[in-house]
Amino acid sequence: MSTMMTLGIDVAVRAKHRATLADDRGEYVWSGHGFLTAPEELERLWARVPEDAEVTVVLEPTRNAWVPLVAWLRARGAQVVLVPPEQSKDLRRYYSKHAKNDKLDSRILARLPLLHPEGLRALDDLGPADALKRAVRRHATLIERRTASYHRLDCLVELLGPAWSQVLGTSDYSNTALVVLERYADPEKLRRLGRARLARLLSKHSRGQWREDKAELLLGAAEQTLTLWEAGGLDFTELAADIASEVATIRALNEQLTLVDERIERLYEQVDPAGIFRSGPAMATTSAAGILGRLGDPNRFANLGAVRAYTGLVPGVDESGQAGHHTGPTKAGDAGLRHQLYLAAERARLVDPTLAAKYYRLVVEDGRHHVSAVCHIAPILITRLAACWRNGERYIVRDIDGRPITEAEGREICAEHYRVPDEVRRRRRRTTTTQRQKGRTGRRDEESTKAAPAVDPSRSDPTHTNDIAA
Repeated sequence: MSTMMTLGIDVAVRAKHRATLADDRGEYVWSGHGFLTAPEELERLWARVPEDAEVTVVLEPTRNAWVPLVAWLRARGAQVVLVPPEQSKDLRRYYSKHAKNDKLDSRILARLPLLHPEGLRALDDLGPADALKRAVRRHATLIERRTASYHRLDCLVELLGPAWSQVLGTSDYSNTALVVLERYADPEKLRRLGRARLARLLSKHSRGQWREDKAELLLGAAEQTLTLWEAGGLDFTELAADIASEVATIRALNEQLTLVDERIERLYEQVDPAGIFRSGPAMATTSAAGILGRLGDPNRFANLGAVRAYTGLVPGVDESGQAGHHTGPTKAGDAGLRHQLYLAAERARLVDPTLAAKYYRLVVEDGRHHVSAVCHIAPILITRLAACWRNGERYIVRDIDGRPITEAEGREICAEHYRVPDEVRRRRRRTTTTQRQKGRTGRRDEESTKAAPAVDPSRSDPTHTNDIAA
């Protein structure tokens, strides 16, 4: 008869891991075994485990150092459980009174199945080892970097004056705008180029959309810059070099995004050849891959409720005695998955009448804010997609009476029957804390009195104040 044992491992990145083995009663068989993720050292570790034992390995996901370790252990038949760091941290605080060492960490992890069995869930996949998951995360990282570069470019262009932004736009610059900024951000150089050559340059890169009128506006912006800085203080050559460098960064990021998009499409076709997730309302390949790549195989969840819980978009519960109420979203799991689901739900409510009707009721009748309503729609969308996956069926857009319709028909129905009135939108719009702070009157904004200004600096000495008053 096999015995149940738990192997707690405190994973390190560069140093040695620490392992502790406990039996089914929580008694330590041995503890503090140090080892590296090397085949010979893993074999020595496994040799210390009884041959007839059914082993559950409990560890924290430390960076990506846990992935090859778990792959080796699973190949030996061990069941692996990943524990959120905050969970073991709470137990560590109880046991050690805020002291921390690797031996103690592995001992706590070895006893965790006994102390908190309902909080453990067996590992279904190797996370970062999945190619699609890495690709969609890479895509999100590149988007974030490009957005930051656009913001830096905006700040640099602002030094030239507002006219440049009015002509070329801001944030998501067109290819033609990037060409101009890369070559002619120096207003003196742009003026020397002349109207005719500038118009030809604009027409070539914009495919005829920008012509002489745009060239005239750009030359006017250059003249305005020269007038604003006629007293000096700004080196146009150095600023143009900084702008060109930022444009080069944006171009490199765009090239990387193109490659990643192609890679995501290829990987997605391998994971979902039937295109089930892509069949969702207004769902493109990048969005479908972003959700599926971060969610993983929907069949790994016990039920659809577990899928919703994994997204972190379900409300939490706060209970005490006979009182209890729902709190905000738990925000458990992958934040990137919630972001992708929110964007997908925002598009889906404009196409799927059943989702649009739900959104309309939440905003118009229940008084929900737009963001709150979309966050209610997102779990419904992922539940439907997961159900389609488990049944091997594509998503079908339906009217509220259950009749299958096309996306074009659904978009017309949503626009006609479930458009939230502008007046309701204004009432639901919330004022942020920053906006409220900006609206307050500070000491510098207060209306000054008509009294003469004080000659001496202000003092807080009460004796001095009394002398002046007398």
